[in-house]
Amino acid sequence: MIKVAAWCQDPSDASLRQLTQLGVDCVDALPLPTDDRGVFDLDEALKMKTRVHSWGLQVNRISLPGLSKRFMDEEDGAEEELDAACESVQVLGEAGYPLGRVHFDYSTDPWMIGRYRASHRGGYPARGDSLSLAEGDEPPAIAVREQRWERVCAAYKRLVPIAEAAGVRLMMHPSDPPTQDALFGGLGFHRVIDAFPNPCVGYLYCCGTRAEAGGLPLVLDEIHNYGRKGRLFEIHFRNVRASFATAGAFEEVLLDDGDMNMFKILRELKRVGYDGCLNPDHYPTLEGDGAAGNTHALAYSIGYIKALLAALACE
Repeated sequence: MIKVAAWCQDPSDASLRQLTQLGVDCVDALPLPTDDRGVFDLDEALKMKTRVHSWGLQVNRISLPGLSKRFMDEEDGAEEELDAACESVQVLGEAGYPLGRVHFDYSTDPWMIGRYRASHRGGYPARGDSLSLAEGDEPPAIAVREQRWERVCAAYKRLVPIAEAAGVRLMMHPSDPPTQDALFGGLGFHRVIDAFPNPCVGYLYCCGTRAEAGGLPLVLDEIHNYGRKGRLFEIHFRNVRASFATAGAFEEVLLDDGDMNMFKILRELKRVGYDGCLNPDHYPTLEGDGAAGNTHALAYSIGYIKALLAALACE
């Protein structure tokens, strides 16, 4: 059964009440306290889980302590960072948390793009990225990219057996923006499961990010590929206009305001037997949103997803 998840970096009563009222099933990206080494605190993780459950919600995924530039460049303290990530995976397993997102520095470096503020229906603002507006550095040399890939492999070699023993699945998000030389672009993204075919290794598959690279055909093809292999652990469900392939640029939009037919994506997810969560992710600011966050856009996005799921159930 496909479920609905939403970000919850502020686990206050007000936030959890709102998510419950919207009909969300699971919460994402909860902020778990850590000790002075950056390792998740087991007691606090259990308390947080109990708190979320008390609102009728489930915990979906937690972001593991990131592996920063220090780890990727093998600087002093690199192994301590990896130790903290490995021990945090063990804590997630003991606390009964199912998914951990792995994050590496250099995975989202915006090589050769320029970011701008786009305006859409009724004037709502959103992110845009354009290759033609680039003013940044040149992409790293092939040798540098391969060195960084070796560091990714070094981390996974330690993380995977720990995650398997703990009953935790590890997720990788594609590089955003998906420039040609990004560490986890199309080929780099695929290398993760080529190098580590363990079933606990998979993807936080982001429809929007991959559409930035090649639109709906690419997204449907990749869902078919990764989904039939059982490697889709969560879906970031968002829409965009244009892509680097077609326009050298893209803009993020609301779910119903972009180039992709989101219902076709749901049909393909159903076809491959996907049973994880959809998270709307990157929803823009709408009129009336304020200090409490993009609550109008969140509510709109959750309602839109639930309507699509209801239609899918009728087929």
